[in-house]
Amino acid sequence: MQPAQSQDEVFDVVDAGDRVVGQATRGEVHARGLLHRAVHIFVMDAAGRFFLQRRSLAKDRAAGLWAGACSGHLDSGEDYRAAAVRELAEEIGVEAGAAELFELGRLDACPETENEFVRIYALRRDGPLEWNPSEIMDGEWVTLECLADWQLRRPFDFAPSFHHVYDLTETALQEWLSHTDQTTRTT
Repeated sequence: MQPAQSQDEVFDVVDAGDRVVGQATRGEVHARGLLHRAVHIFVMDAAGRFFLQRRSLAKDRAAGLWAGACSGHLDSGEDYRAAAVRELAEEIGVEAGAAELFELGRLDACPETENEFVRIYALRRDGPLEWNPSEIMDGEWVTLECLADWQLRRPFDFAPSFHHVYDLTETALQEWLSHTDQTTRTT
């Protein structure tokens, strides 16, 4: 099976303050444990459900495991919001503007994020998603309650970094969901 990503992709390498200090290939960044950047995006529909993806078996990390709607590395020179917009289009066929993304939080690089500084975004989007089969093998819309139960019953179904990202942003995600629900009811 051909990998879903090239080990020759170039990422910015950053220091402990998330400042760019150089560039390296994806393969080198992961092999040497260099600090780098990534985004995670939660996508919610009008029914208050969140889209989860099951990562393709061709992925070099967490293949076949469940994760949020989209996630990915920043390309060299790219900013976090631009990467989130790009990943939404590449992975699930969603065209969104940077202003549509709500920032839920930021995580410092650590072993649980595989040395990634992470920005986490949320997006409200209805309609069918067209996921890229080289990135995603399956997808499912779930409520936060269902997701919490699933993670408790079958934690090894999920990418390890997803647990960390979700656990640290769950409260912000619930607040955003509550605010989005109120806005939807009053408009």
